[in-house]
Amino acid sequence: MHTTDAREGTGSATRTVASLVGGRTLEEAPGGRMTSTNPARTEETVAEVLLGDAGTFVEACRAAREAQKDWAAVPAPIRSQAIKKIGRIVENNKEALARLVTREIGKPYAESLGEVQEIIDTCDFFTGEGRRLYGQTVPSEMPDKQLFTFRMPVGVAAIITAGNFPVAVPSWYLIPALTCGNAVVWKPAEYSPAIGDALARLFVAGGLPDGVLNVVQAEGAVAFEGLERALDEGLVDKVGFTGSSEVGKKIGELCGRHMQSPCLELGGKNPLVVMPDADLDLAVEGALFSGFGTAGQRCTSLGTVVVHESVHDEFLAKFARAVEEAPIGEPTEEVLYGPMLSERFHERFLGWLDLVQEHHTIHGSTGTGRISADNPREGFVGDPEAGIYDHPTIVDGVRVEDEIYNTETFGPIVGVASFSTFDEAVALANGHGYGLSAAIYTRDAENALRFRARNTAGMLSVNNSTSGAEAHLPFGGNGRSGNGSRLSGIWVLDQFTRWQSMNWDFAGKLQKAQMDIADLPADLEYTLPEVERGGI
Repeated sequence: MHTTDAREGTGSATRTVASLVGGRTLEEAPGGRMTSTNPARTEETVAEVLLGDAGTFVEACRAAREAQKDWAAVPAPIRSQAIKKIGRIVENNKEALARLVTREIGKPYAESLGEVQEIIDTCDFFTGEGRRLYGQTVPSEMPDKQLFTFRMPVGVAAIITAGNFPVAVPSWYLIPALTCGNAVVWKPAEYSPAIGDALARLFVAGGLPDGVLNVVQAEGAVAFEGLERALDEGLVDKVGFTGSSEVGKKIGELCGRHMQSPCLELGGKNPLVVMPDADLDLAVEGALFSGFGTAGQRCTSLGTVVVHESVHDEFLAKFARAVEEAPIGEPTEEVLYGPMLSERFHERFLGWLDLVQEHHTIHGSTGTGRISADNPREGFVGDPEAGIYDHPTIVDGVRVEDEIYNTETFGPIVGVASFSTFDEAVALANGHGYGLSAAIYTRDAENALRFRARNTAGMLSVNNSTSGAEAHLPFGGNGRSGNGSRLSGIWVLDQFTRWQSMNWDFAGKLQKAQMDIADLPADLEYTLPEVERGGI
């Protein structure tokens, strides 16, 4: 158990955090002041925040622009040594950072430890990539001429991330961007400012020069205005965004006006298909973690379980029982999930409950909506009145025409739909237009391979949950879930570098491509003599 460790140091300590620009912590609050509270104990203040405004964002981009060229001039293997040191510093602070994650966003401590480990794993992976930013030597079609390709940093990257994974997801952007020689302006989510400040300071301690990593503490609309101004001034070369599909569209439109392609990692309505031959107990375990881990507040959270009609009733009974018995509550204890990230996420969750219709049936808890003394959850761990907790909700009887089928529901709510044929299962898995993650439970390799070929998601699991990224595998979605860009592994290098080609002609004369090309004569009309063509 991690109960003691998780509570350690989480008492009444309050920090003041502000934007970090050009190596300087800004003492002004042009965007106003905000208080960050613990969603598990809302009376507990985690941080007082000095917010920046659009001008702060532009100022940070200027600082990054000024620092970027010198950082790019540092040899890539040396830059990756800074990444290695960052990994060790984070490792040394793993428990402290995990406790802060649990305290500020209410993520269960075991999950918080796993999230911090993701930073360490990503640093370990990119420690070697500084020596593997490979180009190619390419043969020319002309003599005494050689062709080369090089990866070049894009320049200044503006990164905006959500707070449900407040350290892991930012690391997927920051670490490769820095390794490749870019300077970064990062805006953490406004509901996880203390975590963003702590992560940035751990990175800076790894040896990053002033201005290479800048942090803007600001509200979303203000950051968007600042990004628009920075793009207009030519200060930003790449935008990375993790968040809702709605905001992602706006960022895509903004970047398109500047001939840029952003890296968009957006929402999901992730299906989990249960075939008639599936191990139902394993499928239930996967659905429980996929749908209700982190209170369903993941972009890869399970949206709809798509169950074959022959096993629907048995699966639903097992799934409902598992959800009913799952411990929920105080995130420093061993629970399936803790509070909602903030009050606004709770309010949105209540709105999604309004999508439940008369033909649906509800399972999973002793109530719906907010857990309280008047609306209790049987077996709740801790004091529900202290924080922002919601009942887990299973909605059975979902149909393709239902709004709940087509809507990303960011919270502890999972739909269940039935199918009779494989084609129906594929249609239900794809029909909402999202394409982030999908899972299938089956013992038949043919089912798995057919589903993989026809599913539109960027990530697919077989007999595993819809969640669970690893640091060396591409992460990202298609359709309403993103624009095809990928984070993690070697694939993210294409987001933070641009290919540059070079030709070097040492012939001592001008050789014109596609024109001054030698030709080897051939007899294209040649045929074998009759005697050699016969006799078989």
